[in-house]
Amino acid sequence: MEVWVVRALSGISYGALLFILSSGFTLALGMMKIVNIAHGALYSVGAYLAWTMWQRTGSFILAMMVGALSAAICAIIIQRGLLRRFLLQPLPQILITMGVLLIIVDTALAIWGGHPRVMTQPKFLTGATRFGPIFFPTYRLFVIVVAAAVALFLWLFLEKTRVGALIRACVDDEEMARGMGVNVARLFIFIFGFTGLLAGLGGAIGAPFLGAYQGAEFDVLLLSLIVVILGGLGSLRGALIASLFIGVLDSIGKSLFPQLAHFTLFGPMIIMMAVRPTGLMGKA
Repeated sequence: MEVWVVRALSGISYGALLFILSSGFTLALGMMKIVNIAHGALYSVGAYLAWTMWQRTGSFILAMMVGALSAAICAIIIQRGLLRRFLLQPLPQILITMGVLLIIVDTALAIWGGHPRVMTQPKFLTGATRFGPIFFPTYRLFVIVVAAAVALFLWLFLEKTRVGALIRACVDDEEMARGMGVNVARLFIFIFGFTGLLAGLGGAIGAPFLGAYQGAEFDVLLLSLIVVILGGLGSLRGALIASLFIGVLDSIGKSLFPQLAHFTLFGPMIIMMAVRPTGLMGKA
């Protein structure tokens, strides 16, 4: 029984990291209608720079801040310099962000090489926490707590603040928002930068978890797409439910049927698209 509880907790911690990563992707796609193929590359930027800062300073907090902010700056440059001319044009967005992804991948390869970079856990998060007869890694519990804090912050920010109300107004009727004097362009820069911040934060937190490696950008992008499809376009609540579901299913599925690892990820997505194309919480 204890083994299954540990596996479930491992899946929840993995799902928590997926939520941090996919929440930015679903905000960009659901609210701004931007297909950001470079989202996974922003994870790599955050992970690599967090690892570098950790190696040089030994400060976990500073590593998290540098990883998150660097990805946010990259996202703002992408939106301001490249994507603002192609609103509601998915094909140019895909081509541009794919090109950005490849540039980031090659740059990371030139700077950090092809070997995986895994950041060691800070001393205050090492070891295991005991829950009765169960011992569970403290760092994974930290990931769960951070994801819960991110989910609460996003809900309060989007539902209870004036900026959140403006964002929702732009999503519902952009022309009316412009007519009321809302600076939609500036608001979109802020939103897209915030999606990069979430990707970089996921990279910094995932550096001791998944690490930074060549190919991580495609893995993160694929997982984010699966979460968005299952949860529903633009739904943070759906992204949270889908992330936890995928995390637990992936953890338990790999333990029971390791040869069917890809099925545990793509099977639910295919079934959901066939039964409910809008996702769990998506709107028609």
